[in-house]
Amino acid sequence: MADITMARLHEAMVILYAVSLVFYFIDYLYKEKKASRIAMTLLGIVWVLQTVFLALYIIETQRFPILTLFEGIYFYAWLLVTLSLVLRIFYRFDFAVFFINIIGFIFMTIHTFAPVQIERSPVGESLVSELLLIHITFAILSYVAFSLSFVFSALYMILYRLLKKKKWTKQWSNLPSLGQAELGMTISILVGISLLFVSLVLGFQWAVISLNEFSVFDMKIVGSFVLLLVYSWILYRNRKGALSGMPYAMAHIYAFLLLLINFFLGSRLSEFHFWY
Repeated sequence: MADITMARLHEAMVILYAVSLVFYFIDYLYKEKKASRIAMTLLGIVWVLQTVFLALYIIETQRFPILTLFEGIYFYAWLLVTLSLVLRIFYRFDFAVFFINIIGFIFMTIHTFAPVQIERSPVGESLVSELLLIHITFAILSYVAFSLSFVFSALYMILYRLLKKKKWTKQWSNLPSLGQAELGMTISILVGISLLFVSLVLGFQWAVISLNEFSVFDMKIVGSFVLLLVYSWILYRNRKGALSGMPYAMAHIYAFLLLLINFFLGSRLSEFHFWY
């Protein structure tokens, strides 16, 4: 029972860390104080859990846990979380904190779902299947966010054409404004990019520990990375002021079509993604 509880708590840490990354991304781009507070709270919980587990491990083994690669990864991840909290609280280095947390999350995931951890744990098979479940969940949530950006982009195009042709009537009064629709597009892909990145990290870890061999050039993997790059490029261009209005909405439409191709065709051509 203790092993199962420990495994669940480590999984919870990975999920909390992933969600905190999403809010850190929002705070980094838009300086949202509420997002910053949520991210800090979640990361604080992760740090407390990590510290408790580290202390218990030291008490159990009667030594400092840095003698093996497995132990070193956990200590390294703990140090990164500690450093990010110190930089955020005392120095407000938001840019550094965001990227430190990306690295920390990757190493925390590696530790939690590493092959040596799976082999040691009596719930190893359960850990593997739950890693896959978490990976798929984050992927689907990212697709939901991108779908929402598609909806806002479609609304933007409808509103733009209605206003341009001066065909505005009361039946359209419940629609958002052009500014609100554009903001909805931006927030949606902001969340979607964060979730998709987390999903790719978790999915890669699952493939490493579950498959005897796999290719990074698998169609679904390549398609997902292309999708991440396309949406990131759209967001970057918008942030730079080079992409806005109708071209921005059209970019969301084209990116969503790419998402659909990856979702359906990529799964069929993949060697180990079997969604039919």
